[in-house]
Amino acid sequence: MKRVFLVVAVAIPLVAAAVYSRQQPTGNPDAATAEFKITTEAKNPWTSLKPNTDPDQFQFAVVTDRTGGHRAKIFSRAVHQINLLQPEFVMSVGDLIEGYSKDEAKVAAEWNEFDGYVKKFQMPFFYVPGNHDLANKEQVEWWGGRYGRKYYHFVYRNVLFLAVNSEDPVSEVSAEQTAYFKKALEENPNVKWTLVFTHKPLWTANDLEKNGWTAFEKVLAGRKYTMFCGHVHRYQKFVRNGMNYYQLATTGGGSRMRGLRFGEFDHISWITMKKDGPLIANVLLDGILPENLEVPDSEEKGYERKELKTYPLAGRVTFKGQPIASATVRFYKKSTTKTRLWDYVADGLTAADGTLVVSTYTAFDGLPAGEYVVSIVATGGYDGGEAEAVNKLPAKYAKPETTPLTVTIKDGANRLNLDLD
Repeated sequence: MKRVFLVVAVAIPLVAAAVYSRQQPTGNPDAATAEFKITTEAKNPWTSLKPNTDPDQFQFAVVTDRTGGHRAKIFSRAVHQINLLQPEFVMSVGDLIEGYSKDEAKVAAEWNEFDGYVKKFQMPFFYVPGNHDLANKEQVEWWGGRYGRKYYHFVYRNVLFLAVNSEDPVSEVSAEQTAYFKKALEENPNVKWTLVFTHKPLWTANDLEKNGWTAFEKVLAGRKYTMFCGHVHRYQKFVRNGMNYYQLATTGGGSRMRGLRFGEFDHISWITMKKDGPLIANVLLDGILPENLEVPDSEEKGYERKELKTYPLAGRVTFKGQPIASATVRFYKKSTTKTRLWDYVADGLTAADGTLVVSTYTAFDGLPAGEYVVSIVATGGYDGGEAEAVNKLPAKYAKPETTPLTVTIKDGANRLNLDLD
């Protein structure tokens, strides 16, 4: 049995992540000790009798991407696991169905399936749309007919929640939406914190003026806020304007599941709102088990995709003879579509000694046979192509259009040793 907790402390000192009773003390300031009926002496075998409670403290959970090639039985079981933790409500960050269809019956069936899981929550669930949910004008209309608003806000325990639509239009926040949230912020000037939930990390785009993110961040200026998104299926923390932005991994969405080093895992974010900000515990799903250690079975089917046979590929990357650690190595093939030149196929991350193992569909499964162009970027960790990342290697290796590196994968074990200059 494996129990793993990835804990990130935000705005307050690091504490152990736990789920506390929300029963509140009453009466005079010393009433907290009245919660414990116990005889005290000059010396006592405990640290204090003041419970970790506060009238304004509350807990909620955040689920992240379920689709984009979803895996069987993950999200449906996560509902039962979240019920074990008993948050006060559950937020989302979009990509709830596979979508990308103009067939109303097909899309309706996907929403019916998803809503069937959501109805099993023992607490409120708040929808936020993603690109899979609003992939075309037909899906936009169906969302409106089913759930109404595509962006909204609410206040709970003096905390302002903003549910932002990052597909208004595609990969943008419209001026109308920004104006809506500007008004919501103006109407709630004294909330102790603002929490923002959206699907895409629009702040990583190349042109933040064009996609509306610059204007949206301006309305948040001067506020204490925390941002949550999904879309990339990889956990990463950003800091912008002195505030924390969290890109969450998956709750059943498509993933190679290579673990913490790659930010690829199934989890929920457990948020405890404290007086001076949110405390965030990222709880991996395989660490949430009932008293009998058996998570209920599920009939949730996974997304079926065509997968080519893969062959192992390992190797080593050096720069001027020295090993390159934490370099992201990507493999591309010539695209068969007119919209792009290259199709990204697989990648790997070098270890401290420069060694590399490559993944295509699942963790470290290798590559399908064929010829590939190879790009390499070294940013100190697994790189997702964020505009902010600083590459420590020559720029010519960073893009498939300019890299001189190639490899041919054949039946059997393959090896790739690269010494860059």
